[in-house]
Amino acid sequence: MPIRPGRRLGVDVGKARIGVAVCDRDGLLATPVETVARAQATDVRRIVELADEYDAIEIVVGLPLSMSGDDTPSTADARAFAELLAQHRPVRLVDERLSTVTAQRGLHQAGRNTKKSRAVIDQAAAVIILQHALDHERASSAAPGATLP
Repeated sequence: MPIRPGRRLGVDVGKARIGVAVCDRDGLLATPVETVARAQATDVRRIVELADEYDAIEIVVGLPLSMSGDDTPSTADARAFAELLAQHRPVRLVDERLSTVTAQRGLHQAGRNTKKSRAVIDQAAAVIILQHALDHERASSAAPGATLP
């Protein structure tokens, strides 16, 4: 079964910033979009605006779990943020273990300074989260992660 058609947003929720990525309509390739400042009054609204702008069928939110698969303090924060987004668009929660570490490593190998590239790292982590979800769906013919009601 082929991957479901339609663009998706990938979201990496952090305490200070939220990385955002989008995929093409065929669900083949995730690319960075922007980094949104974490601010209660505007962050959800901005991501919903981006979902509208890209006509996204769903928002894929990375769920930060520990290496053992247990919840962390960041897990509750990501779930709460995803629930706010779910009031506007369908949301899927997907395991994001090591996405930020992978993004940092890739930028470091490309010669980028981690400290000066934090906003780019957040976008790169969102790309990794979304691409992993797309690849999973393509390989298994099943939508990734869990859907929020």
